[in-house]
Amino acid sequence: MIFDLELINVGKVFDNGTMAVDEFNLSVTKGEFIAFLGPSGCGKTTTLRMIAGFEGISSGDMMIKGARMNDVPPQDRPTSMIFQNYALFPHMTVRRNVGYGLEVKGMPKTERDAKVDRILATLGLEDIAERKTDKLSGGQRQRIALARGLVVEPDILLLDEPLGALDANLRKAIQNELKLLQKTLGVTFVFVTHAQSEALALSDRIVVMNQGRVEQISPPHQLYTRPNTPFVAQFIGRNTIFTGEIRSTNGDTATVDTPAGTLTGQVSVPISDKTKVSLVIPAESIEVHPAQGAQRDRIASDYSGNLIDAKITRFDVVGHVSQLAAALPDGRTVALEAHIDKYRPESFPVGSSIILSWNPAQATVIPAH
Repeated sequence: MIFDLELINVGKVFDNGTMAVDEFNLSVTKGEFIAFLGPSGCGKTTTLRMIAGFEGISSGDMMIKGARMNDVPPQDRPTSMIFQNYALFPHMTVRRNVGYGLEVKGMPKTERDAKVDRILATLGLEDIAERKTDKLSGGQRQRIALARGLVVEPDILLLDEPLGALDANLRKAIQNELKLLQKTLGVTFVFVTHAQSEALALSDRIVVMNQGRVEQISPPHQLYTRPNTPFVAQFIGRNTIFTGEIRSTNGDTATVDTPAGTLTGQVSVPISDKTKVSLVIPAESIEVHPAQGAQRDRIASDYSGNLIDAKITRFDVVGHVSQLAAALPDGRTVALEAHIDKYRPESFPVGSSIILSWNPAQATVIPAH
């Protein structure tokens, strides 16, 4: 199978010996929306720049549609890149900015104008086509950068945190437009971001990176609910994590001895008995029960023994959402939230004792290291 983009053991070592990317492997099919996600310095932008041709590849191969691109200069690659600052020319009109790439390629004016008109119409920019870009809003400049990247009809559009300069409301609106545009055009997008919400909302698959290495590649829901490594469990979402040792396994279910007691969860990667593991529970999967009058035996039975005592330390209501903080016996604090109709302040006053529980199928057991 020929992929739109394929990275085969790609590595990058800078001249000072710093390893920026180590054995990166990824296969991207046509029309996929791929997000690179990770903390600052993890190698995601360096990888994007290697795909674009702005950084050399130290090892491995980078393929686009089956052709090796390692030594192909940026202008000869079937890619287009949108930078965080958009890199628009303030002295040019919107129309000239959008058509600049076609002009550099030497496309005849009639053909160039037709392509520019089409992309301006697609992105709703016709009314400002003759205006200078330095007088426009952040959202308009972002659309212009998108238009300039797409007008050259790339096989792959590379986006380096293109929404980072926008305010929260505009960012959300542009996210929706970006996803719709990508699906409409069928162009492969590779998107770098440090914002989890963007990656989870926009992408078909997410590549989580840490210290130059790929930690996990998964669709958003799988990544959120089934982390494969401790780093992903700590980096994605708001998880409560208990460390312990496997006591036994039964199919996909593992029983784990932890300082908080014997707990159960679902195994997502192969694990042997007596292995040191982490049991990861998403905040949304934890149920809260009042301790007073609670039927501990019933709760233990309903949740396969997954029962932890805790104490409410904070209760805030934000709109229609209740946000709770609960202290565990080991001193850690667990963040919980749900609709106000489920957890009300009068039912869980600050300082009250509670019981936390969860369904084993919603917890994930992974190797601790």
